[in-house]
Amino acid sequence: MKLKSSSLAALVMFAAAAHAQSSITLYGVIDSGFYYQSTSGPALITAGNRFTNNGSVLALKDGGIYSSNWGLKGTEDIGGGYKVNFKLQGVLNSSSGALGLGDTPGVSALFNQYAMVGVSGPFGSIDAGRQIVPMIWAMADTDARHAQFFGSILTAWVGMNQAAGWVPTSTNAPIGALYDSNALVYHSPAFHGATVELEYAPGGVAGQPQGGTRESAVLRYAYDGLHLAAVYYNGHDTNPFSATGAATPATGNDNNRFYYLGARYTLEGFTVSASWSLGKNPSNTNRTDLDLLSAGLGYQFSSQFEITSGLYYLHSRSDAAPGHSTEVSLGADYSLSKQTSLYAEVGHVANSGNMNQMVLYGSFVAPNANTTAAMAGVRHTF
Repeated sequence: MKLKSSSLAALVMFAAAAHAQSSITLYGVIDSGFYYQSTSGPALITAGNRFTNNGSVLALKDGGIYSSNWGLKGTEDIGGGYKVNFKLQGVLNSSSGALGLGDTPGVSALFNQYAMVGVSGPFGSIDAGRQIVPMIWAMADTDARHAQFFGSILTAWVGMNQAAGWVPTSTNAPIGALYDSNALVYHSPAFHGATVELEYAPGGVAGQPQGGTRESAVLRYAYDGLHLAAVYYNGHDTNPFSATGAATPATGNDNNRFYYLGARYTLEGFTVSASWSLGKNPSNTNRTDLDLLSAGLGYQFSSQFEITSGLYYLHSRSDAAPGHSTEVSLGADYSLSKQTSLYAEVGHVANSGNMNQMVLYGSFVAPNANTTAAMAGVRHTF
């Protein structure tokens, strides 16, 4: 009897431990390289220095593939197929140690990419807090260049935001978003290859229900090498609105609209991609009305070595801010191990009129100026 009682107690304790299983992981990545750009422009575009070319740049640069970052993530199994999850992740500059920007102009944030908690289960998952928005993952999934920080759909989208008047002192963009604070995001389970992601971010502005709000919907499909994506994003009181009151107060204006359709197909190592985007300011279409077209081609020589290329064309429909821009890029990635890779990239952008599309994220170009850039670096995850 004593043996049976002990065995029963052990089973109960084991079941309780299994029911409350949890894990916490410290992780990150360091991405650093040697960078050259033939021309450069000011970070802040003002009337006095709008067309200034500051000359060539030779520097150690963070983020040739993606930005360096570090974070904590964890999950707790609460039984019945349900889990509680959290994620804290922030950008760091590998060449200086500086933290990345948040939504408040000029202010850095410790966890500027993710600060969220959520629940997952058979229904999918719901995440609450600051996070990378679903539209960015959809764009990366349908770009041969994987929305890298050098010459990709991501840098072309940043160029679209610059043409719309984005001031790069915060992450609060005027067209779409890379990150959203105060966001509620639902991720559905896959159904015959299709998934849906829905976002709503209340603005938290007293007396102004629409002030600072964001909403988006993403539909993705994946089957046998084919990836399709459709995006709708809408925002009120975008850049330079700040919930802290440090910038323009909320008015509830619907001034951020972004549409995206993209496709990527991989067959026997070859990858092709294409996309169309439209960025608008519904409150003032004469100021912001921009098309973005992309095409990509890549080849996977082996599990370790891949070459990708991209073409990104921006065009303004607005008479008030005319212009167009064409960017081409080529990159090679070689995996030394599961954690370490080497890369080399080259790109060129031709800007005209109001356009100042950049080749590498964070390396600015003057409007109406052309530039050629190259980077070689190493990326290590831990």
